[in-house]
Amino acid sequence: MNLPPSVTPRAFARLAEIGADKDGKALRVAVKGGGCSGFEYVIELDAPQSDDLVLEGDGQKVLIDPVSLPFLGGAVIDFSDELIGARFVVDNPNATSSCGCGTSFAI
Repeated sequence: MNLPPSVTPRAFARLAEIGADKDGKALRVAVKGGGCSGFEYVIELDAPQSDDLVLEGDGQKVLIDPVSLPFLGGAVIDFSDELIGARFVVDNPNATSSCGCGTSFAI
């Protein structure tokens, strides 16, 4: 069985900074078909659903739906603030390749 996904303290801290928990929102990390490599990440603020995996830290929540969960086993959700921009990123050990944008991958 795959390890569950995890979230770095830096990602939880960024969610707290932007007030993601206001209005009952949390960071949703999902996988859908598409992108230049076959699958792509969808990262957005959303309300929790009853069947979501909820990862909690620093008073914040990250949500993963049951369809996306098999693609994200062992993945680390982080926040990156670099010259090219600030964004949430996914380090996914299941991805065999990814594109330069970091939002599309293949398994």
